[in-house]
Amino acid sequence: MNHLVLEIGLALTLIAVAAALSSWLRFSVVPFLILTGMVVGPHAPKIGPLDFRFIQTTPLIEFMGREGVLFLLFYLGLEFSVSRLIRAGRSIALGGSIYIAINFAAGLGYAYLMGWPLKEVLIAAGITTISSSAIVAKVIFDLRRTANPETELILGIIMFEDIFLAFYLSIVSGIVLSGVTSLGGVLTSAALSLSFILGLIFIGRKATPLLNRVFNIPSNEVFLLAIFACLFLLAGIGETIHVAEAIGALLLGLVLAETEHSERIERMIVPFRDFFGALFFFGFGLTIDPFALGGAVWPALGAVLLTLVGNVAAGMLAGRSARLSKPASLNTGLTIVSRGEFSIIMANLAKSGDLLPILQPFAALYVLILAVLGPLLTKESEHIYDLFAKLFGRLKRLARRERRGAESVPLSDDNI
Repeated sequence: MNHLVLEIGLALTLIAVAAALSSWLRFSVVPFLILTGMVVGPHAPKIGPLDFRFIQTTPLIEFMGREGVLFLLFYLGLEFSVSRLIRAGRSIALGGSIYIAINFAAGLGYAYLMGWPLKEVLIAAGITTISSSAIVAKVIFDLRRTANPETELILGIIMFEDIFLAFYLSIVSGIVLSGVTSLGGVLTSAALSLSFILGLIFIGRKATPLLNRVFNIPSNEVFLLAIFACLFLLAGIGETIHVAEAIGALLLGLVLAETEHSERIERMIVPFRDFFGALFFFGFGLTIDPFALGGAVWPALGAVLLTLVGNVAAGMLAGRSARLSKPASLNTGLTIVSRGEFSIIMANLAKSGDLLPILQPFAALYVLILAVLGPLLTKESEHIYDLFAKLFGRLKRLARRERRGAESVPLSDDNI
């Protein structure tokens, strides 16, 4: 007997409970949703008469993941139009470049040292590079730091990450999903993906007056159906040429953000973003086997440590380049340390490409740890800076004493 409707009801009930618990604790909902999915999915334990495998229907799991990605990326595109990205200026480009360079290089090097194949190295670098815009935005709002001097730089870096993600995901998805192995095939796949992105952005910008007329629809019902039709069609077209469907959704958001209907679209799409976004994280948890996480513990812990060090360094460098104070620069690095939806998108891409199975539990643990640590470190950023200041101040004083001691030693035949 098909229990699909019952399982959907159970899933939504569990998601609502997890969201209510995270709201009560004033914490990010992401780790709660992933953990909930892990303990009730098809990999959950069965102990005697107690069967925790409440959600087992494969179509439901796939539905949760794919629709959630589309709406998350579509909304993100609406938030950051092409024109806004162009106007963002030097601070975003410089700060974002510093952040991406440090974290991407660290991710590539770490995965290479782990002995993973090239495709897995590319996926792992994507997992460890991109921050979670959803978690970062929520943390800034919850801690009432929207007026802080570093917040503009933080949002700028997130926007730069999104640009990098669009190009990187399109290239890597072409390599992973098309199955090419030769250098010529890789370059061809990358060129096709980039052509799709740049061509759509160019056509979309030129067609803005036409889009304004096409979507001038009085009926909200017809208007929403037209938007959904474009969303799924464009995502599907991208998928047919081996560009991740999420990129099609992101590009549509960027194009429609240029139209006079952007505010109306954004207002109407928010409930779908929240609903399907919650399903996305919960659905990712359903795919994780808790008993298979053991082999990913040390790789994930190593990646977390590397990310923390890289983020502090990147935040300090990017902040100082934007002429922020040292505390504000440190807060920049700590605020964007959280990982979430984009890391999971990369892990799902690896699964679609039949890459090493360790990437799924690796991404799950990595995201869980940083989704918890990120908000905590951001909240305590002032205390962390004071601790660093005392530590480095003490080290500087010791170094000065050693230099003075060396200079005060009289020269003798034994010292020469």
